[in-house]
Amino acid sequence: MEEKVVATNRKAYHDYHIQETYEAGISLLGTEVKSLREGKANLRDSYAIVKNNEVFLLNCHISPYSHGNILNHDPLRTRKLLLHRKEIEKLLGQITQKGFTLIPLKIYFKDGRVKAEIGLAKGKRQYEKREAIKEKESRREIERHLRGK
Repeated sequence: MEEKVVATNRKAYHDYHIQETYEAGISLLGTEVKSLREGKANLRDSYAIVKNNEVFLLNCHISPYSHGNILNHDPLRTRKLLLHRKEIEKLLGQITQKGFTLIPLKIYFKDGRVKAEIGLAKGKRQYEKREAIKEKESRREIERHLRGK
């Protein structure tokens, strides 16, 4: 099971508390897959919604294929995520009740298929973000001192 990561959403772990992660397939066009193989995707500001018992990925930018023609895809089009019915129902329940959102964490190739890892996330407050940065810096400082000795 070879996994080649195409794009990651690095800001997601900074801005959100990730509760659970799910692996979903993505319904794509041919030129989108070719563009992903070139590594041209951006997950910043993207999110997922549940509509009519289906999950959709919005604001995910997949650049047009470099060797494409007039039939190239729209970079910001809405893409359908492929999940099992029970997973969708579980997500729908948690999103509507507890104020969670669905955030894509990474897009990758697994056994030749494009997959997206989406996380059930709750937004962090500003002071929580500052605490996380301080904690990270102190951990780095300790590592630096230990390496120095």
